[in-house]
Amino acid sequence: MTQTATVNYHVHKPERQAFELDAGGIVGNLISPELAPTQVTVFDERAVGVDATFDDASVGFTNYPTVVRSFDDSVDWRPAYDAELTELLKTEVAAQEVIIFDHTVRVDDPDADRKPARNVHSDYSLHGAKQRLVDILGEDRAADWSAGHYAFINVWRPVGATINSAPLGFILPESVTDDDWILLDLIYPDRKGQIMGLAANDDHEWVYMSKMTPDDVAYFNIFDNRGRPSVAHSALDMVEDPTIHTIRKSIESRTLVRY
Repeated sequence: MTQTATVNYHVHKPERQAFELDAGGIVGNLISPELAPTQVTVFDERAVGVDATFDDASVGFTNYPTVVRSFDDSVDWRPAYDAELTELLKTEVAAQEVIIFDHTVRVDDPDADRKPARNVHSDYSLHGAKQRLVDILGEDRAADWSAGHYAFINVWRPVGATINSAPLGFILPESVTDDDWILLDLIYPDRKGQIMGLAANDDHEWVYMSKMTPDDVAYFNIFDNRGRPSVAHSALDMVEDPTIHTIRKSIESRTLVRY
């Protein structure tokens, strides 16, 4: 089963492009490079009982309920959730060590501080991943991890309600060429990083899982120092059921794993 969605691809330009986050010191203020809205056909993984696997496609889907009932600041839910994600990644990708270093709750509301990311991208360039490794571990420990096999993996989960609009979509890595990738700067008030944007290509094969519930998760590779492909992803502008009007809310957790 397929759906049609709109995504925002990046555009090749002769000069370096950048995102500026919390621009001007205003939380949530985002200055974006040029984007190209494009209609794409998206294959629904739920329709075939999940065909994409982490081993073959660098993205996997599974049912993995959480004991956490609210991801707000009223309680410290992080220790419990971090423990769950650690077990998830040890089970699903055979990670030997897991460090969870960031959680981002996104709400599809104009007034939200963090909205769904509506640009086709992957979170790190080669330089950006290596710098983030040092940021998290320090130089000595990062050198130790670099001597072995490590990766950055994101885990994404709906919050509060089944996803009816703006689900997260992924491009199968085998359909992406090296020339599709565009290096982008990521400018924060206190630091600078690099991500990879993706330009449009008619050969891209998009997948997603329809109607993901808060018990469902997607886990996907962002960077692997032994060459597992990174997964380009984006919120998909589409609606499953026009009679349902729940707001899309999700939590994306960034992790560092050692194999």
